[in-house]
Amino acid sequence: MQDPREHSTSEAIIKHATAKCKQNGGLLTEKRKKILLCLTGSQKALSAYEITDLYKEQFGESMSPMSVYRILDFLQEQGLAHRLQIANKYISCMHITCSHSHEAAQFLICSNCFKVKEVSIDSALINELRRNVADAGFVFASEQLEVNCLCEDCKAQ
Repeated sequence: MQDPREHSTSEAIIKHATAKCKQNGGLLTEKRKKILLCLTGSQKALSAYEITDLYKEQFGESMSPMSVYRILDFLQEQGLAHRLQIANKYISCMHITCSHSHEAAQFLICSNCFKVKEVSIDSALINELRRNVADAGFVFASEQLEVNCLCEDCKAQ
């Protein structure tokens, strides 16, 4: 199954992202757009420092890592990016250009190359996990699930 981001043009991504921000009362500024494009153009998860370097490489401008972190926080709040706790890296949401709702997200993260695949999980499974967590005396801090994996390329090596 191919990643839907591969079929979306940068224009379509920015158009949908701008509309989503506007709907949420936010503004997708030029710098925010560029950081989002850095994320959508990458096939792997990126750290804020990697995004800082990529931003300079792609747009010929410098940006401090703290500014990148603030923009990443904004993009997460808007549902345009995800922070992967396991890797402390970021990816764009694969559903930016979708107008319908989705199931809970699960992220399959290659622990070798940090390639990430976002897949949906059936709500019944999330409900079962929530019950198991509650039975153990805990509550979800986040329903985002992350799984350490090896991608096919790294497995073959």
